[in-house]
Amino acid sequence: MFEKEKELFGELLIRQIERIDKIKLSEEITDYKNKKKIIIGICGGDGIGPIITLQAKKILEYALKEELEQGKIILKDITGLTIEERIKENSAIPKKVLKQIKECDVILKGPTTTPRKGDNLPNIESANVAMRKELDLFANVRPIKNSKLNIDWTFFRENTEGGYAVGKEGININEDLSVDFTITTKQGSERIIRSAFEYARKNNKTRVTAVTKANVIKTTDGKFLDIFYKIASEYKNIEADDWYIDIMSAKLLDKERRSNFQVIVAPNLYGDILTDEAAEIQGGVGTAGSANIGNKYAMFEAIHGSAPRMVEEKREKYANPTSIIKAAILLLEHIGYNKKAKVIETALENCLNNGIRVNSRDKAYTNEVFAEKIIEEIQDIERK
Repeated sequence: MFEKEKELFGELLIRQIERIDKIKLSEEITDYKNKKKIIIGICGGDGIGPIITLQAKKILEYALKEELEQGKIILKDITGLTIEERIKENSAIPKKVLKQIKECDVILKGPTTTPRKGDNLPNIESANVAMRKELDLFANVRPIKNSKLNIDWTFFRENTEGGYAVGKEGININEDLSVDFTITTKQGSERIIRSAFEYARKNNKTRVTAVTKANVIKTTDGKFLDIFYKIASEYKNIEADDWYIDIMSAKLLDKERRSNFQVIVAPNLYGDILTDEAAEIQGGVGTAGSANIGNKYAMFEAIHGSAPRMVEEKREKYANPTSIIKAAILLLEHIGYNKKAKVIETALENCLNNGIRVNSRDKAYTNEVFAEKIIEEIQDIERK
């Protein structure tokens, strides 16, 4: 009985053991300071992705004009990561696109569409999930700040395991029973948790919080939590505590308690939920950027979706590019251009504080004009 299902499960386990072996052989961390040139791939995605990514690219072109002229940095446009091309090839990432991506050091990526059950589309894996696995981008890092609300959080979400690792490989046993899987490994948990503590140490943070549901999901979440406290014991000057995902979701809304949180580390699914909630608290999911960090590669993206409805209604020029611009800021910080990143961040904040926003309701600003305003603000900062 269930021989086919047992075989599928056995194959899944073999692939995960092989993945662990690859993690053990992970490449050395890229040293951007000593690279003669850095290739930044610009991957627009689909839906509103290409138009908002174009605005971020314009800002990067202005900020990096000297480096581009000197050949220290190359901006490489990568097309083809659209839902149409992915369906045509029946692949999360078309082969030609993946080849181009791997020729880059870092990627700035717009949102991509993932087919849902009931869409009458092929069962194609999320391009985000596939890219994170292909490039081993194990750390999803999302900073959330709002001085008016007194919050300054940095989330470290494990990116390659958990409920998303084998999301399309669940088994329909029969019409009454379906089974999905969640994956937790020692190696995967160690590297994301250590990344969170190292970030806290380097940035003078005093608290790291783990988020699980280890009281119910005892095996996988239990392993993650055990490893968390084992690593925490190595960082004597940093407070370590843990919360369950349900109560943590509530505490981020607790105005008296939430400002106490600093660095938060979580398995994949919980991190995804919390970071969207946190972005909404900050000002909306369109206001946060996301970094996906591995040893060799890194990818930076907007955290929201591709908004196909905006395209259908021909309102894509009013799509808010704030999230992808913040992703570009994170990209610059990652490759060592912190001063330029800070100038763009300040220019963006000044524009927002001055009421310059993309607005489709009263047609105040398009995303193209928004990018132009930011560049003008950068110019003003440079003149001072």
